Amino acid sequence: MIKIGLLHTTIRGDEKLIIEAARKKSIKIKLIDVREEIFNRKTYQCNFDVALQRCVSTVKGNNATHFFESIGIKVINNSSVAAICEDKFVTSLALQKANIPTPDFAMVFNSTQAVKAIKKMGGFPVVIKPPLGSWGRLLAKINDIDALEAILEHKDVLGSPQQKSFYIQQYIKKAGRDIRAFVIDGQTICAIYRDSLHWITNTARGGVTSNCPVTREIADISKKASDAVGDGILSTDIFETNDGLQINEINHTTEFKNSEKPTKTSISGAILDYCVKVVKNL
Repeated sequence: MIKIGLLHTTIRGDEKLIIEAARKKSIKIKLIDVREEIFNRKTYQCNFDVALQRCVSTVKGNNATHFFESIGIKVINNSSVAAICEDKFVTSLALQKANIPTPDFAMVFNSTQAVKAIKKMGGFPVVIKPPLGSWGRLLAKINDIDALEAILEHKDVLGSPQQKSFYIQQYIKKAGRDIRAFVIDGQTICAIYRDSLHWITNTARGGVTSNCPVTREIADISKKASDAVGDGILSTDIFETNDGLQINEINHTTEFKNSEKPTKTSISGAILDYCVKVVKNL
């Protein structure tokens, strides 16, 4: 019987859904709290077939992924996919390189270059994001030069080295919602709308989910985005614009606990089916 090693730093609602789906499918799950492991290649005893990386901590998840790959264990998602998706600037580069519609963007390291970059992308408003981050944290909508100078000064003086890399993105007016599509092995299995009165629509910031029919346009752009980063278990965040759909971000350890009910789709079950498929193809 196939056994999946579930790498985690905490068991959230998402992981509980995976555990329950595994019980229904008679798939064995080994829970691996990476905080309690000793990752030593000489002594580690591995008794599972594939690792499913679900750590909340990006640093701990990346280190665990690299370790298991080093001893020949397939990790979903792999380190190459993670390296692209965890960094918003790198994700944007991959999307743009693959000619996938995405908001205009730039990376700069000082305020002078920030002003020049914003002029080149059409002016204010823009959004400044930390390249690494999730749940809509530390995003800032910048409406004018005064706000830009204040935000960049705070980041430069108070921020970590990562915060001193200024990732600037064109602001896209979203009409109160965006789309999150769940994409497994290139196939969009379901999608949700995330509605909010705030310009940030993340469910962690109060966005309300509802089912979004998967159109051919959603499926096609999500497939292209998945291909651009290396496929796996992903979700794409999509903006609806007058010029068509645009991919905003791609998530490689996506949360889905608020999405199974409105979509009536067992995302957790589809994740497990993909893990089993990967093992059988090894």
